[in-house]
Amino acid sequence: MSAEPQALLYAIERELKVLSWWQSVPPSAKALASTEPFCLDTLTFPQWLQFVLLPRMQALIDSGAPLPSRISVYPMAIESCKLLAEDTRALEEAIARLDEALSGQRVSREG
Repeated sequence: MSAEPQALLYAIERELKVLSWWQSVPPSAKALASTEPFCLDTLTFPQWLQFVLLPRMQALIDSGAPLPSRISVYPMAIESCKLLAEDTRALEEAIARLDEALSGQRVSREG
């Protein structure tokens, strides 16, 4: 496996920190147990990235398990970031590149 997915996970983490969205305290176990896509009912999108996507992807990489080949996080990133005042382009780009690396398909960028 190439190092690219690992590097992209680091890029997403870095951008969450740059935006001051990285949290030192995790959400409750109940919030993390949501069955909704992206834990939409219990977490913000940045929380979902930090506490669900990144750890699950890292666990797959660490165990040598196959990574998902059908992934589409970028559209959710675009929707979640639309109304924010912060410049989220670097975070959105890192997410688009992760989608591309795993799915093998080009992601159509907005804007």
